[in-house]
Amino acid sequence: MHTKVIGENLFLIDLETCGYKNLIASYVLKGEKILIVETGPASSIPNLLSGLGELDVSPEEVAYVAVSHVHIDHAGGAGTLLKHLPDAKVIVHPRGVSHLIDPAKLWLASKQTLGEVAEMFGKPEPVSEDRIIAAAEGWTLDLGKGLKLRIMEASGHASHNVAYYERQSNGVFPGDGAGAYLPEFGAVFPTTPPPFRPDIAMVSIDKLIRLNPKFLYYSHFGKAPDAARRLRDYEVQIKMWLGIVAEDLRRGEKPEAIREHIFREDETIRDAVPALKRNPILKKTLIENSVRGFIEFAQNPQI
Repeated sequence: MHTKVIGENLFLIDLETCGYKNLIASYVLKGEKILIVETGPASSIPNLLSGLGELDVSPEEVAYVAVSHVHIDHAGGAGTLLKHLPDAKVIVHPRGVSHLIDPAKLWLASKQTLGEVAEMFGKPEPVSEDRIIAAAEGWTLDLGKGLKLRIMEASGHASHNVAYYERQSNGVFPGDGAGAYLPEFGAVFPTTPPPFRPDIAMVSIDKLIRLNPKFLYYSHFGKAPDAARRLRDYEVQIKMWLGIVAEDLRRGEKPEAIREHIFREDETIRDAVPALKRNPILKKTLIENSVRGFIEFAQNPQI
């Protein structure tokens, strides 16, 4: 079993991407209509379908698939998944639509950024335009049984990252707008690959804080309480990393030294770093690319 109940009519599927647990989550909301939040990468779709079976959800019952953004670890499986969901449509920010229809440029960029990790995730398949719903700030979807989702733009990690606010549980699906939650360490690690915009990310985080949410449903990974506090702590963490990077660049430090300086100073993630370095996916996506996002922004804040 890789599914669990995390709220009223709300379920988590651990996609166990590439055999790694607690890495990428999909969420299932079972109202009068059924919705999946995040598909994960193409290679995880068999596990997602298996999870739906564990939840007694038939493919024909799924009405919507909502993705936070089109990066391949969040939406790379959309085209593959929709082959099995005859009546489902994908909800995505308007800026992500073209990449779902034709993922060729996205796949090329993913291979350049992620290297062999992209191959582990799998090549995304296209989604037919008539199966896409372009939805931006304020768009609301009523699933029935008290489940309602409202889209909020939460840029910074990506220009088209959105968060979904679920009113019944007072919870937010932030995509990568609130970092990666590491439940075994109780820590949050920034999800900030280039081109990262911390200035825009702060505005997005403040918007989510104003909701005063109770829970965060992280794509990486799982349900976390004390949502508003975690979001405020994430702002503090981003400012800390920015300060360290700016200081080290003035001193002419190399990226590797900057990275290790951050890991020494940020005591909230210190215990988690050795485990992240042993995981080839997290080593690339978090250890390497997240710090690189801060460095490239500091070198060229007009990106």
